[in-house]
Amino acid sequence: MSQENMETVERAIAAINARDIDAYLACCTENVELLLPMVGAEYLRADGIRRYFNDIEDIGPDFLIEVQRVQALGDSNVLAFLRFEATGRASGIVTGAESANVYDFIEGKISRIRIFLDRDEALEAAGLAE
Repeated sequence: MSQENMETVERAIAAINARDIDAYLACCTENVELLLPMVGAEYLRADGIRRYFNDIEDIGPDFLIEVQRVQALGDSNVLAFLRFEATGRASGIVTGAESANVYDFIEGKISRIRIFLDRDEALEAAGLAE
């Protein structure tokens, strides 16, 4: 199951890059949670995911995620190291950063995504910190 979960994460990220909300939601449970602990943002269920896609478009229409590494953590979790970049819609400034996302799975679908800008925090959240 861990290989399938890693492939699901890669499909979900590709769906974000393609702005394909339906393809993204097909990777997720009905009660999916997308959490950004660093800013206290929560996107819950399909309506929240739609709002997340709108927020991405507001940030920068060229927002793009690059997958650096995807790693299975047992049968129900995946850790992904990512880099994202966008040109600010209003400012025109190109910004980029790295993140680490922890994906939780239920029956082969993403049930929760936690996005961390601090990779050490993500490792701790995944139970991998020393």
